[in-house]
Amino acid sequence: MNVDETNMKLVKHLRDGRKSFKEVATSLSITENTVRARVRKLIKKSILHIMGLVDPDKIPNHYLALVGVKLQTMHLVKKGEEFSKLKGVVSVGVVTGRFDLILTVLLNNKFDLLEFYTKEVSKIKDVLSTETFVLYKNFNWRVPYIL
Repeated sequence: MNVDETNMKLVKHLRDGRKSFKEVATSLSITENTVRARVRKLIKKSILHIMGLVDPDKIPNHYLALVGVKLQTMHLVKKGEEFSKLKGVVSVGVVTGRFDLILTVLLNNKFDLLEFYTKEVSKIKDVLSTETFVLYKNFNWRVPYIL
């Protein structure tokens, strides 16, 4: 699918996921049906996801952690997919630098860092080491609520 300039403008407008297709169409000088069809295609191709996001700082007893993972294997994509299925994992990126993967993890007082490591990370083979960065304060970091 061609992600053209109009599609990118649609995506920017839909940053506010509650904005109506009519409002978007008027702003972009295209028809509401065009907006609807393009959005449907973007969603079908997994280019666009419209979802509710939360600010973990504003939910009592919730916090985010970033986890750098060093692996004993070069099967980075396969391992990234495995990590992405663990409880609490919001996202996984295969990265350059001293880590192979970076995880964004949503935690709370019922599912904390210790439980994440002992019950979830322990399921994954070939983990050489991890380093955890707890976010004490975030700015514009929004995540889907997955716990």
